[in-house]
Amino acid sequence: MTTRKPSILVLCTGNSARSQIAAGYLERHVGDRFEVLSAGSRPADEIHPLAIEVMCEEGIELAGEPTDYRDYLGTLAPDYLILVCDGAAKECPAVWPGAIERLLWPFEDPAAAEGSEEERRIKFRQVRDQIHDRIRAWAAGLPGQN
Repeated sequence: MTTRKPSILVLCTGNSARSQIAAGYLERHVGDRFEVLSAGSRPADEIHPLAIEVMCEEGIELAGEPTDYRDYLGTLAPDYLILVCDGAAKECPAVWPGAIERLLWPFEDPAAAEGSEEERRIKFRQVRDQIHDRIRAWAAGLPGQN
């Protein structure tokens, strides 16, 4: 008999920046214990290039394409549903069937940043670091963590 890993589903609107960054860090910190997935309420066509760049600086590769949350609705009962933006909190179901814990961690949308390429890159790094800090603190409080 195979036992499935518990799962974490990270939701955002576009699934192109914040949720991808969060999923990358979750995979790094708890991926040995959890299946980590991400999706969006209105998925973009691709992962934002600056999200890919700033996560590459951390040694984390973001690959694939943004996913629609409806692909998981009714087929995945995540142990943790983490919403990383207010938009997803409003657009995604308030109650996810089978989800054990729903967490709202709204972060500013770095993709909405204006200015030069470097100014936008700085915003992506700021949001990346905020997400990382939140995930590290959360992961440290999970049962079985040292």
